[in-house]
Order: sequence, then structure tokens, then C-alpha cells
Amino acid sequence: MSAPVTAQPDSAAPSPPPPAPPARPVAYPPLQGRELVLGTLALSLATFMNVLDTSIANVSIPAIAGDMGVSPAQGTWVITSFAVANAIAVPLTGWLTQRFGQVRLFTMSVLLFVVASWLCGLAPNIELLIAFRVLQGLVAGPMIPLSQTLLLASYPPAKAGMAMAMWGMTVLVAPVAGPLLGGWITDNISWPWIFYINIPVGIFAAALTWSIYHKRDPGPRRVPLDVVGLLLLVLFVGTMQIMIDKGKELDWFESGEIIALTVVSVVSFLFFLAWELTDQHPIVELRLFARRNFLTGTLSLSVAYGLFFGNVVLLPLWLQQFMGYTATWAGLATAPVGLLAIVLSPWVGKNVARIDPRKLATVAFVGFGVVLWMRSHFNTQADFTTILIPTVLQGAAMAFFFIPLQAIVFSGLTPQQMPSAAGLSNFVRITAGAVGTSLFTTLWDNRAAMHHAQLVEAVHSGSATAVGTLDQLMAAGMSREQALASVDRILSQQAYTLAVTDLFYLSSGLFFLLVGVVWLSRPARGAAGGGGGAH
Repeated sequence: MSAPVTAQPDSAAPSPPPPAPPARPVAYPPLQGRELVLGTLALSLATFMNVLDTSIANVSIPAIAGDMGVSPAQGTWVITSFAVANAIAVPLTGWLTQRFGQVRLFTMSVLLFVVASWLCGLAPNIELLIAFRVLQGLVAGPMIPLSQTLLLASYPPAKAGMAMAMWGMTVLVAPVAGPLLGGWITDNISWPWIFYINIPVGIFAAALTWSIYHKRDPGPRRVPLDVVGLLLLVLFVGTMQIMIDKGKELDWFESGEIIALTVVSVVSFLFFLAWELTDQHPIVELRLFARRNFLTGTLSLSVAYGLFFGNVVLLPLWLQQFMGYTATWAGLATAPVGLLAIVLSPWVGKNVARIDPRKLATVAFVGFGVVLWMRSHFNTQADFTTILIPTVLQGAAMAFFFIPLQAIVFSGLTPQQMPSAAGLSNFVRITAGAVGTSLFTTLWDNRAAMHHAQLVEAVHSGSATAVGTLDQLMAAGMSREQALASVDRILSQQAYTLAVTDLFYLSSGLFFLLVGVVWLSRPARGAAGGGGGAH
């Protein structure tokens, strides 16, 4: 009897080879010298182009809507369509990587992004432009997570923090540069060029990536497609993203459309959750959230990014609408945010493997908290220097932001888990950015309405200041109606300024609270974001 028992393990001996293909990424040595520099450049360019495209169209909507003969409200679908498609595609990165191979998928994504950008520029009507933006968003999905995983694989584990420094800079600076570049191109050339500029950049990045990385691709593997999970993901993310983008315009839950979208999104999300956690081959690896580091790292990164992005949108809006700044001067007031980030990021990247990433993330959150506390003291008399100082200081916080938090997210993951983890954490981060933008602009309007109502109560016939101001304006040649309209404009300026400082103050407090969240993680010692190690 014992002979058959020993024969069975012998006959089963060929079974160990199947795990070998997933382990192949470990075998590739880090890049060196010229190849490392060019590889970093190619991946960073592709990431910058992708992130830039999420915000570059924002300032061009009036021009696009005017050319296409549609209302600005219809024109906003140019942004919404890209955001919805992108949000659906990002979490699919893990499955698509297995199906096509990392390098093939990344190069294909960049080239298809170039084609979609070219089609967007050529679109003769709004319907085709929206269709091409959907295509652009879908093919852009894997680019950001894969640029991250390919960069990490290019550097030795000790320098993984340096790789994340390069990557983090592109992700944080591009949203700031997008509106500036988009506005300049729309004003000085024409709006299709906000899409055409992607063509040379994308072709260069794709060619360079393929020439350096094609030998480092483990190639495709046959993996089953989770059709039910995919359909539920499309339904849940699509309805949620449309609800977020259209909520403010439709007055949120006063609208039947928003209520319907919310119900569909919540129900499909619950089904998606149940299905993905029980399916043998899930299209999105939600089980990663069972890992403490991934959960706390992704949560703190996403909430912080939502706060950061909400404030990135609010500051130039306030400056242009209520402080009399032109688009150029608003850009000058916000652009220096990258200065200290560029100077300090290499140091953070170099030391993230040596210093506890929770300490570095604490510096970022405290820095953001202090900067926003400074901004909460702004008033309508604030001069350019007063507005500029917190912007410059914010660059220091940005340098300590992405790198240590990404190190916590990826701590203890194996190379095979990296694409799924990058896709899922980026999906949550991008969604948080969209929620932050929508939430902040809505709260700004609501707080401004409240402050305006309180200020109006002070303008009555019994107020010496109000009567004196009206008399002064009428003495200058205004009619009573004109004088009242002028006073109302002053009140609106004050109300929106009070509202924006309320949100700066709230954001400051939330950043200080996030310090506690990040210390719930337990990153592996010396892990700078490279896979490997213990679970």
C-alpha cells in the first residue's frame, strides 16, 4: 500500500512549475545608468500627460461649448465622460496586466491614448467628442498604476523611495499645471491643441518605454474574465461618478435624477462587494483591504488627496471670481507650489527606506494643516505676498506626502500583487479627488449663502455704516439701485471669502486628524514601496 502512496507524490511532482510564471518579475534586475534615466523619463512623461488631461480641459469648456453650439452645462460632459471611463478602467489594471503583460499593456495604453487624443481634437460635434473622451478615459486607466509598478521594478529596493519621488512629483504638479496650460492654449491657439499636444509626448514615451522594457515583460497569461464583477463595477462606478459630477449642477438630493443615481450606485456597489469577495477570480482584488498597511495607507492617502484636490480647485476660483485676479495672476499665485516639492522630494525618496514612513507622512499632514490654517486667516485685503507664502510652504508638505504613503500602501506586498494594489489604491485616490472637488465647491456655495444672509441682515436703515456707504455711492453719481447692487457685490465678496476660509480651517483640522490614521499602519522596516517581503 505504501508504494502507491509514494508514487502519487512522485507523479504529482510536475505540479510545482505553475507558480513559476508569477514569480518571474522578481528575476529582472534593476535598470542602471542611461537606461534607468530614460526609463524614469518615459514613465514620468506618460503619467504627467495622463494626469494633466484630467484637468487641462476644465478651463476650456466655455470655448468648446461655444464652438460646438451647446450650453456650458452640456460641455461639462467632456470632463465627466473622461472621469467616468477612467474611474472604471483604473481598478481593472491587475486583471489586464495578467491578461496582456505589464509592458505590452502600458505601451498599448499610451499609444491608444495618443489616438484618442487625436480623435478628440478632430471631433466635429459634441457627441463624437464625448465618445472619444470615453475612449481616452478607458485606455488611460492602466497608465498611472503601471507607471508606478514599472518604476518600482526599475530601481533597487533601497532606492524605491527615489522612484516614488519622481512619480509623486508628476501626479501632484500636473493638476496644478493643467488649468494654466489649458487656459493659455485656448486663449492663444485653439482648444483642439489641448488634445494634440499629447501626440508627440505620447509617441515619444511609448517608443522609449518599449525600447527599454520590452525584454522585461513576463508576457500574457490566460486568466478567466469575471463578467459579472465587470458589469457591476461599470454600473457602480459609472453612476457614482455621474452623481458626483452632476450633483452640484442639479442641486444634489433635491433632484430625482441624483437620488436615482445614488440608489443604483449603492445597490450595485453592495452586490459588487459581495461578488468580488466570494469569486475565485475577481476582476478587482478587494481582499487587499484585509491588509492593515494597504487599508490605512490607502485611506489616509485618499482622504488627504481629496482635501488637497478640493483646495487646489477652490483657491484659484476664489482669486479669480472675488479677488480680481486674472487667470495668469491666479496661476502665478498657485504655481510656486512645486518649488520646494522639487527640491525636497529627492531627499525624502532617498531616506524613506531609512526613516519610518509614518514619521515622514506626519510631516506632510502637519505641513498641510499649518498651510491651510494660514489660509484660513485670509481676507479681502490679502495681498499677493500673503497668498503666495502658504503656497510656497505647501510644496514642502507635498514632498513628504506621496512617497511615504505609497511606501505604507505597498509595504509587504509581493511583486505579483503590485499591479492590483496600484490599480486599486489609485482608483480610491482618484475617486476621492473627484468627491473632494464636488464636495468643496458645493460646501463653498452653501457656506457663502449662509454668510451672505447674515451680512444682509446688517444692512438696514438703522445701520449708520450701511446708510453712510449708500449715501457715499449715490453722491458719486450712482442711482439707489446701482448703489444697492454695488453693496451686494461687496457682501458677496465678503461672504465667499468667509466661506473659503471656513473650508481652509476645516481642511486644516482634518489633516491634523489624519496623523492618527497613518499611525495605525505597521509598515515593514526598510520597505520603501518595493514588493517582496512578509505579509
